[in-house]
Amino acid sequence: MSEQPGEQNPERQSDAERPDTPAPQVYVASLSDYNAGRLHGAWIEAAVETGELHAQVQAMLGQSVEPGAEEWAIHDYQGFGPVHLSEYESLETVSRLARGIAEHGPAFTAWAALAGLNDERLDDFEDTYRGHWQSVADYADELLDEVGATEVLEQIPSWLQPYVQLDIDGFARDLALGGDIRTVEGDGGVWVFEGRT
Repeated sequence: MSEQPGEQNPERQSDAERPDTPAPQVYVASLSDYNAGRLHGAWIEAAVETGELHAQVQAMLGQSVEPGAEEWAIHDYQGFGPVHLSEYESLETVSRLARGIAEHGPAFTAWAALAGLNDERLDDFEDTYRGHWQSVADYADELLDEVGATEVLEQIPSWLQPYVQLDIDGFARDLALGGDIRTVEGDGGVWVFEGRT
């Protein structure tokens, strides 16, 4: 299917309009201090370029009382939704994810959970994202409307119309099972992404 539901549906709230999403942050700790029995680290805003993130990590390490503190690990994080960051996640990956979340909201975390932490796949977000709906059936209903299926029903003689209806739930199921879409539940509904990418 080449046509997709429009992005101007007033019933859908854009992810950028969701103010309750925490900004992506990572708690980076000095491993020299940790190994010496001390906790030394800092919460760092992650939605910045990699170089700035690296500079903030180095500033935290520079404040360590341990001589030669060079190694660090991510001991906690917030604002990354269902995405799991490892202790030794690269700063490039953290920065890329956080900047995507800052730009696109929680939909980007849903995409990252589907696509993985591969930068090339993360870059496909704008091409694959279709929107956030209450259910897959709501997405399917809107898609059928946009491709003109409801107009076809209106052309059926009025005496026959009560006996003809679209199987929206079946269409939604087939979209998902056929790989035309991929979905992630969350935020009171479902994020929908094009499946054939």
